[in-house]
Amino acid sequence: MASVASRYARALVDVILERRIDAEAARQQLRTMVDAVHESLELRRVWESPAVEPEKKRAVLDAIAGKIGAVKPIRNFMAVIIDHRRLGMLDDILRVFESELDAQLGFAEVQVSSARALSAAEQREIEDRVRSMTGKQIRASYISSPELLGGIVVRVGDTIYDGSVRGQLEKMRQELSTT
Repeated sequence: MASVASRYARALVDVILERRIDAEAARQQLRTMVDAVHESLELRRVWESPAVEPEKKRAVLDAIAGKIGAVKPIRNFMAVIIDHRRLGMLDDILRVFESELDAQLGFAEVQVSSARALSAAEQREIEDRVRSMTGKQIRASYISSPELLGGIVVRVGDTIYDGSVRGQLEKMRQELSTT
């Protein structure tokens, strides 16, 4: 299933980039469509029902696309998803779409956990360091995790940089237990 979601997501990324469509606007429009599917049981029922004629499904889609100002590729993409009965994959498709779009545009998602809330200056310093390490633009999210005791943990993709007091204590514990 993941490979199917990847194919749909990558195809949409290709269209967005080839046609030089505002990537952030396309991202937001797709998120809005996915949110609409999550929030409305009636909408899901209409789009998933084989009893509803494809023209009626597209009329509903066109109304939503018009209301949010969706670009044609997003509208057409949703039509393909509906026609191919892939609504259940929308969350996976959106996740892969955003990840692939960020990769193509040179962005990295970064999650920073710290024992306390960080100041704007501290956040900028962390982002600058991660940017210089990765060579990519950074989209950072910050969470407070008092259990870290102090310091920070930075996750860039699958790589974790643990500079927390808790992490250092755990490392010391492991070193002491092996000697």
